[in-house]
Amino acid sequence: MRNKVSEMSGRDAEVVRVVVSPYRICPLGAHIDHQGGTVSAMTINKGILLGFVPSGDTEGIIGYICGSDNLDSSGLSSSAAVGIAYLLALESANGMNVSPLDNIEYDRLIENGYLGLRNGILDQSAILLSRYGCLMRMDCKSKEYEIIQPREPQNSDKTKIQKSYKVLLAFSGLRCALTNNPGYNCRVAECQEAAKFLLCASGKAEMDPRLCNGEYFHLILFSSFVILQLIMILIFFQTVEEEVYEAHKNELEPTLAKRAEHYFTENRRVAKGIAFLTWSFEIILEIHVYLVLCFINLWIYFIGSGLEAWKSGNSQDFGKLISASGLSSIYNYECGSEPLIQLNEILQRAPGVFGARFSGAGFRGCCLALVDADRAEEAASYVRSEYFELQPELASQLNADSAVLICKPGDCARVI
Repeated sequence: MRNKVSEMSGRDAEVVRVVVSPYRICPLGAHIDHQGGTVSAMTINKGILLGFVPSGDTEGIIGYICGSDNLDSSGLSSSAAVGIAYLLALESANGMNVSPLDNIEYDRLIENGYLGLRNGILDQSAILLSRYGCLMRMDCKSKEYEIIQPREPQNSDKTKIQKSYKVLLAFSGLRCALTNNPGYNCRVAECQEAAKFLLCASGKAEMDPRLCNGEYFHLILFSSFVILQLIMILIFFQTVEEEVYEAHKNELEPTLAKRAEHYFTENRRVAKGIAFLTWSFEIILEIHVYLVLCFINLWIYFIGSGLEAWKSGNSQDFGKLISASGLSSIYNYECGSEPLIQLNEILQRAPGVFGARFSGAGFRGCCLALVDADRAEEAASYVRSEYFELQPELASQLNADSAVLICKPGDCARVI
């Protein structure tokens, strides 16, 4: 990369800088970032490389960009990876110090304004905020996020539940750009129509029609064993109350009801997948917390039980949530095509797979699966064989070495 840019620019290879901008996967939190929902994501060790030097006479760059060799990046947010790569390169060339949260917003403007996609901030957040081996959780309304590392099992509790995992990506051969498919923006508009109806039903018609708008709150608990302090902080955010949805869902047009159903159930799946409230208190504190929680909506119970599967290392339960997310994407959000649905079903049957779903918008590209690390190769071989039987024409367009890919974790976008 450095030699290529050196030849193009006439500069020494030593002065060439390189942006590494990884691709992302979203295990839980599909199709809700544009509604201000809570999402989870991580990066993989594939992505965009952009080598560059400052152009000298302008504020631009001379550069060369490429993606991972022989990899179809559909469904992995390659557009956001490219946009972020250019932002980081231009900022570096001009000595600008821009925060990740600002770059998330800048790339959202690229996607919404220039590309014409009405998406949210999941992709940019994952690429800019992820850390190696961790899961990133983002509240897409408040932009509050946390980096969650799974607990390492101790020698005393290494059970079959705490199996190590790998991420499997299986590609469909469908490559139609999202900008050429009206289905994506259409579903965003349907979510907004559902939000508008529910906000009117709750007397908040003046609010921006997104399913995250309305009054609500959640509880964050912190503990300290040094002085056994319990600090309780009520953090207010806004969401259409689920009780309003339950009370009025039968009045919604069926398609809109499905979109809202996906939003609320997917938020719950994200909450169950990562431990949002951590419990390590003395018994007296546990009793106190219990009494407090008795006064809080049942939704808090789902958070209290946590996005626990990930943090506890429970790959099997986390995988079940991924599969449930995939089914909701198919039946409630109604995305996916026949080849992608077939590919998802193959992954569900594959040996060692804990759970699977579409990656990305679900209209083309790939599916992802969480798989037992010891059976990843076996699963990959099974998926290749089964998909070729069902979709020989599409499968023949894929590179044999990367049609089904066993991934390693990635890190955040950076300049090296």
